[in-house]
Amino acid sequence: MIQVVEILTRNETRGRRRKKHVVSGSDEIITLNNVSKAYATGAPALNGVDLHINKGEFVFIVGDSGSGKSTMIKLLLRELIPTSGDISVMGYDLVRIRHRKIPKFRRNLGIVFQDFRLLKDRNVYENVAFAQRIVQVSNKEIKRNVPSILATVGLAGKYKAKPRQLSGGEQQRVAIARALVNRPSILLADEPTGNLDPKNSWEIMKLLEQINENGTTVLVVTHNREIVNAMQKRVVTMKKGVIVSDEEKGGYIDED
Repeated sequence: MIQVVEILTRNETRGRRRKKHVVSGSDEIITLNNVSKAYATGAPALNGVDLHINKGEFVFIVGDSGSGKSTMIKLLLRELIPTSGDISVMGYDLVRIRHRKIPKFRRNLGIVFQDFRLLKDRNVYENVAFAQRIVQVSNKEIKRNVPSILATVGLAGKYKAKPRQLSGGEQQRVAIARALVNRPSILLADEPTGNLDPKNSWEIMKLLEQINENGTTVLVVTHNREIVNAMQKRVVTMKKGVIVSDEEKGGYIDED
């Protein structure tokens, strides 16, 4: 069970007190300790960030463009290495991990993007199966796993369709199926509703919530204020490379 302790901290930019979400150490699946990342220009994309996420949590990461959200995702995927600080994901030390172990680490991560990134010349079944073939799953297992995950995302009857024959919401469901077929411990969703209308956006968020209820840790980077405010999940707000708010049941706030 996730153990949550709430403490009060002062938000200097707003001049008022705000609840801060703190997780226990025993069940942590993502840990950032004093993480900073500076690019060649010298400008810090992240500056002394601390973030602790437990197994099974659902967390929104919000903030304006340039707040550091994308950099954080790239660090969690080990596409970038921090300038300083420590990062641990699923027990992997992402600062010191050997290059040859990175593919194995990423097998336990699912990633969903705003632009779907489907293979346009392949049908739904083959788009999802592709993720299994990369990690050398047997054909027998693929034939069992792909229909199962397509049923989970509500696309059992669309397995022969090409991406161009699907709606935006259906394409995102295929992307989610592909991200989940290898049963990752963590699902990272980067603006998963950015190209969708409100109806499809809600359907995708309900699907992510269902996936989380089945035990997968879910992190969602989003600008969708309505969804964040309505779902009342943990919300981490970033501004100019730092975390300015971390609330257990939060909403989308403006940090002026």
